[in-house]
Amino acid sequence: QVQLVESGGRLVQAGGSLRLSCAASGLPFTTHTMAWFRQAPGKEREFVAAISWSGGPRNYVDAVKGRFTIFRDNDKNTVYLQMNSLQPEDTAVYYCAVDQSRFASNIYLSPSDYEYWGQGTQVTVSS
Repeated sequence: QVQLVESGGRLVQAGGSLRLSCAASGLPFTTHTMAWFRQAPGKEREFVAAISWSGGPRNYVDAVKGRFTIFRDNDKNTVYLQMNSLQPEDTAVYYCAVDQSRFASNIYLSPSDYEYWGQGTQVTVSS
Protein backbone atom coordinates (compact mmCIF):
# COMPACT_ATOMS: atom_id res chain seq x y z
CA GLN A 1 0.00 0.00 0.00
CA VAL A 2 1.49 3.28 -1.16
CA GLN A 3 1.46 6.09 1.35
CA LEU A 4 2.60 9.68 0.90
CA VAL A 5 2.65 11.89 3.98
CA GLU A 6 3.30 15.61 3.52
CA SER A 7 4.35 17.95 6.29
CA GLY A 8 5.78 21.41 6.79
CA GLY A 9 2.94 23.66 5.73
CA ARG A 10 1.96 26.56 7.97
CA LEU A 11 1.23 30.28 8.04
CA VAL A 12 4.19 32.44 7.02
CA GLN A 13 4.68 36.10 6.18
CA ALA A 14 5.46 37.24 2.67
CA GLY A 15 9.16 36.98 1.97
CA GLY A 16 9.56 34.05 4.33
CA SER A 17 10.62 30.47 3.68
CA LEU A 18 9.22 27.01 4.24
CA ARG A 19 10.41 23.49 3.57
CA LEU A 20 7.79 20.89 2.74
CA SER A 21 8.51 17.20 3.15
CA CYS A 22 6.82 14.17 1.66
CA ALA A 23 7.66 10.77 3.10
CA ALA A 24 6.82 7.84 0.83
CA SER A 25 6.32 4.20 1.65
CA GLY A 26 5.05 1.09 -0.09
CA LEU A 27 6.76 1.72 -3.42
CA PRO A 28 10.21 1.52 -5.02
CA PHE A 29 10.91 5.18 -4.34
CA THR A 30 14.16 5.37 -6.27
CA THR A 31 12.47 4.35 -9.54
CA HIS A 32 9.77 7.03 -9.68
CA THR A 33 9.62 10.70 -10.56
CA MET A 34 8.21 12.71 -7.66
CA ALA A 35 6.29 15.95 -7.98
CA TRP A 36 4.65 18.73 -6.02
CA PHE A 37 1.33 20.23 -7.07
CA ARG A 38 -0.76 22.91 -5.42
CA GLN A 39 -4.38 23.89 -5.38
CA ALA A 40 -5.69 27.26 -4.30
CA PRO A 41 -9.35 27.81 -3.39
CA GLY A 42 -11.52 27.92 -6.50
CA LYS A 43 -8.65 26.97 -8.80
CA GLU A 44 -7.52 23.80 -10.51
CA ARG A 45 -4.64 21.78 -9.20
CA GLU A 46 -1.44 23.00 -10.82
CA PHE A 47 2.02 21.59 -11.29
CA VAL A 48 4.72 23.20 -9.15
CA ALA A 49 7.88 21.11 -9.45
CA ALA A 50 9.11 17.60 -10.17
CA ILE A 51 12.34 15.66 -9.87
CA SER A 52 13.22 12.61 -11.90
CA TRP A 53 13.79 9.20 -10.39
CA SER A 54 17.52 9.70 -10.94
CA GLY A 55 17.55 12.91 -8.95
CA GLY A 56 18.96 14.79 -11.92
CA PRO A 57 16.42 16.45 -14.22
CA ARG A 58 13.99 18.78 -12.54
CA ASN A 59 11.15 20.93 -13.79
CA TYR A 60 9.45 23.96 -12.29
CA VAL A 61 6.45 26.06 -13.16
CA ASP A 62 7.59 29.52 -14.25
CA ALA A 63 5.95 31.21 -11.25
CA VAL A 64 8.32 29.52 -8.80
CA LYS A 65 11.57 29.36 -10.76
CA GLY A 66 14.40 30.85 -8.79
CA ARG A 67 12.42 30.68 -5.54
CA PHE A 68 11.56 27.00 -5.06
CA THR A 69 13.88 24.00 -5.12
CA ILE A 70 12.83 20.36 -5.25
CA PHE A 71 15.20 17.68 -4.03
CA ARG A 72 15.02 14.13 -2.81
CA ASP A 73 16.75 11.92 -0.27
CA ASN A 74 16.50 8.37 -1.53
CA ASP A 75 17.90 6.96 1.71
CA LYS A 76 14.92 8.45 3.55
CA ASN A 77 12.34 7.90 0.77
CA THR A 78 11.52 11.58 1.07
CA VAL A 79 11.08 14.41 -1.40
CA TYR A 80 11.33 18.03 -0.31
CA LEU A 81 10.23 21.41 -1.61
CA GLN A 82 12.28 24.32 -0.35
CA MET A 83 10.24 27.49 -0.82
CA ASN A 84 11.90 30.89 -0.47
CA SER A 85 10.64 34.43 -1.03
CA LEU A 86 7.09 33.26 -0.52
CA GLN A 87 4.30 35.46 -1.81
CA PRO A 88 0.57 35.56 -1.03
CA GLU A 89 -0.14 33.98 -4.42
CA ASP A 90 1.73 30.88 -3.23
CA THR A 91 -1.08 30.23 -0.76
CA ALA A 92 -2.54 26.79 -1.50
CA VAL A 93 -2.76 23.21 -0.38
CA TYR A 94 0.43 21.51 -1.55
CA TYR A 95 0.33 17.86 -2.60
CA CYS A 96 3.11 15.47 -3.42
CA ALA A 97 2.57 12.84 -6.07
CA VAL A 98 4.23 9.80 -7.61
CA ASP A 99 4.59 9.34 -11.36
CA GLN A 100 2.76 6.35 -12.86
CA SER A 101 5.85 4.99 -14.61
CA ARG A 102 9.10 3.60 -13.33
CA PHE A 103 12.33 4.99 -14.77
CA ALA A 104 10.37 7.58 -16.76
CA SER A 105 12.42 9.39 -19.37
CA ASN A 106 10.30 12.52 -19.23
CA ILE A 107 8.94 14.71 -16.47
CA TYR A 108 5.20 15.13 -16.84
CA LEU A 109 3.21 18.16 -15.77
CA SER A 110 -0.37 16.91 -15.75
CA PRO A 111 -2.01 15.58 -12.59
CA SER A 112 -3.37 12.69 -14.68
CA ASP A 113 0.17 11.36 -15.12
CA TYR A 114 0.57 10.85 -11.38
CA GLU A 115 -0.84 7.78 -9.73
CA TYR A 116 -0.52 8.30 -6.00
CA TRP A 117 -1.16 11.43 -3.96
CA GLY A 118 -0.66 12.61 -0.44
CA GLN A 119 -3.34 14.24 1.67
CA GLY A 120 -1.89 17.72 1.22
CA THR A 121 -0.41 20.33 3.52
CA GLN A 122 -1.71 23.90 3.80
CA VAL A 123 0.63 26.77 3.04
CA THR A 124 -0.69 30.24 3.81
CA VAL A 125 1.34 33.34 3.02
CA SER A 126 0.18 36.57 4.59
CA SER A 127 0.91 39.97 3.07
